[in-house]
Amino acid sequence: MIISSYEDPHARAVIEALRARGVAIEVLDLSEFPVALALSMEFEDGERRFALRRKGGGRLDLGTIGAVWWRRPQAFRLPRPVSDPVHRRFAMSEATTAFSGLYQAMGCLWVNDPVRDEAAHHKPWQLALAQRIGMAIPVTLMTNDPEEAREFWRRHEGKVIYKLFRALPDAWRETRRLAETDLPLAESIRLAPVIFQEWVEAVAEIRVTVIGEEIFAGEADARGGEYPVDFRFNGDLHWSRHTLPPGVQEQIHALMRQMGLEYGAIDLRLTPAGEYVFLEINPAGQFLWIELATGMRIADAVAGRLARGAGAVQEREEPVASGLTPLGQ
Repeated sequence: MIISSYEDPHARAVIEALRARGVAIEVLDLSEFPVALALSMEFEDGERRFALRRKGGGRLDLGTIGAVWWRRPQAFRLPRPVSDPVHRRFAMSEATTAFSGLYQAMGCLWVNDPVRDEAAHHKPWQLALAQRIGMAIPVTLMTNDPEEAREFWRRHEGKVIYKLFRALPDAWRETRRLAETDLPLAESIRLAPVIFQEWVEAVAEIRVTVIGEEIFAGEADARGGEYPVDFRFNGDLHWSRHTLPPGVQEQIHALMRQMGLEYGAIDLRLTPAGEYVFLEINPAGQFLWIELATGMRIADAVAGRLARGAGAVQEREEPVASGLTPLGQ
């Protein structure tokens, strides 16, 4: 089962790879709950029965699910008539708690486990683990103290970037260089902490996609690009395959193990001195642009991990779906 939206191109790429393996697939868009989907969890005589039923027809026995890709879970969507704020908070809380318990009770392979996935988003923990493993990281200050921020700027002679702890759909910002003209705004950080880091000079941006024991690394030189601070805003970059040294690969595997992740997209910077500097890990990071540019079969690797978790591959040309979510929708 893939938990995402029907329009997610990454989900669709993995669906096609799973189809090629003859694996039955379901897509679960959580925004359909509770209006179009009903959840039932039964506990009786030592047995557990978990199911989703679609309004108007279609039922999925969740006991048949062997693996789940926690890709991009959508928010529950309450009907408009439920307008009272207290009622909405109550309904959302009950739905969230019920589904969170369901995830932990299902007993299947999760890529990634939702609890570990959530923890892995927290950048202070990411950096602490990377330090303990021995990975190089940028000198970092996380603070809402304006004077601490100003001192950090002075100490690093203005070579500083700043970024969010976590991007939100309606409050998304790219990584930026901290300019002297920004300093008068320092008092505003009292309202929300900011991540400040020493700017790391680099000859290459490295995006590492990890799935299980497999590592796929791509590289690009962002120095001459449109926006060298954040490669996501460089549409003209040329990406190619990159071979990580064995020691760096071992550190990445150690990081994934300590975080309890099956999947992760890791950003590194390769310095002129040949040092790999860890920036962050995104447990639901994108990979299609790397796959298209380099030919590395990342979607197939995700499908392979899900298929192994789900058990034996079904011997048929097309997967059999339960009818809850028609594939290709």
